[in-house]
Amino acid sequence: MRAFISYSHHDKAALDRLHVHLKNLTRAGHIETWYDRDILAGSVLDADITRELDAADLVLLLVSPDFIASDYCVEREMKRALERHASGEARVVPIILEECDWKAMGELRQLKAVPTDGKAISEWANSNTAYLNVVQELRRIIEAESISTAEKAAPKPDALRPAMARYRAKRQFDHIDRGDFRDAAFATIKDYFQRAVIEINSIDGLRSRFVDRNATSFGATIVNGGHRNGTAHISVHCRNSQIALGDIYYSFSENSGANTANGGFNISADDYEQFLTQTMNVFGKAEERLTPERAAEVLWNEFIGNAGIAYD
Repeated sequence: MRAFISYSHHDKAALDRLHVHLKNLTRAGHIETWYDRDILAGSVLDADITRELDAADLVLLLVSPDFIASDYCVEREMKRALERHASGEARVVPIILEECDWKAMGELRQLKAVPTDGKAISEWANSNTAYLNVVQELRRIIEAESISTAEKAAPKPDALRPAMARYRAKRQFDHIDRGDFRDAAFATIKDYFQRAVIEINSIDGLRSRFVDRNATSFGATIVNGGHRNGTAHISVHCRNSQIALGDIYYSFSENSGANTANGGFNISADDYEQFLTQTMNVFGKAEERLTPERAAEVLWNEFIGNAGIAYD
């Protein structure tokens, strides 16, 4: 996505810091930024700015007292950006740099601002955490746009032929199939926890860490500073011996051994595909069949629930 950045020159340091945090996205080619320092000498300023603003998929407004005080930022750049946002031609994202009266600006107030809940970056204990929160939200926008573009570009099914979800052929799953599915499911759950820990650490009042112990075991700890019993642990193991308590199993304790478990997931299959079933579930009726992605989500929610946290 091509992003136009609207900012006050008084906020140059914040602009530079944003570019540092955007580096992964720009290096991967997911986003390309433009701002007025990209204007070549001898160019007509207004013409270049208007052209780039009208070509942008994404408009980032670096909102601060100086931004609001700038007639050019508000009356020219922001006004045009909001017109394009309203028509569906671009998406506008306010990034709140410092506390200011931005909520009094009607059209701006209706947009989802970042970081979380529009809390100004200057108010975060660690500004890097605030910028990470901004980048994660931009990544979500880019990924959603990519999916939308792919769906639009996908060929439409032949109208003369009934649309079908997919072909499925009966088969039998042997020990190798089971082992491959187990290892892939464990990797999916492990990756989910790694990414979720990063997300948790971007939220004020919550802290978490991920520990990669070995090829068949990982753990995590979460601390909810606002809850009296707000510390929770989990150790997750993948079957690697005959004494394993499931194909993938877990204990709600720190660095627990491979011979203890509070719950787990076993591999099952029907005539068409393999899936996971939850065992020793102490949280009520377990789902009868889960994909690895769904199993990761179920386990994460149980884990954070032990620290007094819910995810909607």
